[in-house]
Amino acid sequence: MKPSHDFPPTDNEILMETVTRLRSILGRDMDRLTVERTVVGIFFSGVKLSNGDGGICFTPIKEIPEAVCCPSSARAMPNAGRLDGQTVKAYLERMNRGGPLHKALGIAVLNALSATCWRGQIPIAYNLLSGADPVDNHPIPDDAVVVVIGALVPYIRMLKQRGRPFHILEKDPRTLKADEMPFFTPPEKAHACIAAADLIIITGTTLINATLEGILAQKSPHAEAILVGPTASMLPEAFFKRGIQAIGGITVTKPDLLLDTLSQGGSGYHFYGRSAERLVIAQSTAPVSMPLMAASGGQ
Repeated sequence: MKPSHDFPPTDNEILMETVTRLRSILGRDMDRLTVERTVVGIFFSGVKLSNGDGGICFTPIKEIPEAVCCPSSARAMPNAGRLDGQTVKAYLERMNRGGPLHKALGIAVLNALSATCWRGQIPIAYNLLSGADPVDNHPIPDDAVVVVIGALVPYIRMLKQRGRPFHILEKDPRTLKADEMPFFTPPEKAHACIAAADLIIITGTTLINATLEGILAQKSPHAEAILVGPTASMLPEAFFKRGIQAIGGITVTKPDLLLDTLSQGGSGYHFYGRSAERLVIAQSTAPVSMPLMAASGGQ
């Protein structure tokens, strides 16, 4: 699948294929939608579309070298104060051409547009389950080689309780606790670690720094790959094609409350169960219709 002619190629073909898929579903309605509200928070950034659907993405503060003083930081978000009311197309164009913050907001828009598709109850060839996690009740053999990519606290905690060796790949080891460092694998061993893995749990922030496709290209064909985090709450076809078996994202239930929470420095601890719910997007052999998101947007 080639990228839409509206958006030039990028180093992240997954996002471009998702844009194309969204356009094939929403058609001209996609061009009529605008972003009613935008919030760039400390941990997550989010948007609310003019149709009431919302989406969020991890805020990539560490990816912005200019974020040290006001004059240089202004270059990271030159449209600040003028984002509300712009078309979703403008956001998606900047997702390709702008810096990390523009990419994050573009991904948030993709997540909101995906919610629009699911709310329309289109026939889909995968399963959606609200209020769940893709690793819940997931059987992991004792001899399985498990790799966690990113400082994913709930999964690291679960694997520590399992009592078997595993590996953590993380760009910034300072985010890990002292009792997690024995599981840390240095970057020079990452390729071999991924290639040997039986189960890989990957943070959705790899979509922002454009490392996801490289990770998936390194994994063994037999390995199971699970993508997790609110950043990856979008149509899954491009992910499934590259070897992802399941995605653990979110569905936004109260967009305005969620954006209020993000604007006040909120994280998942503050919005789960209040303005958003966990969502599993998993491969399926038979098409299903998805009614559970009908009440998500426009409320």
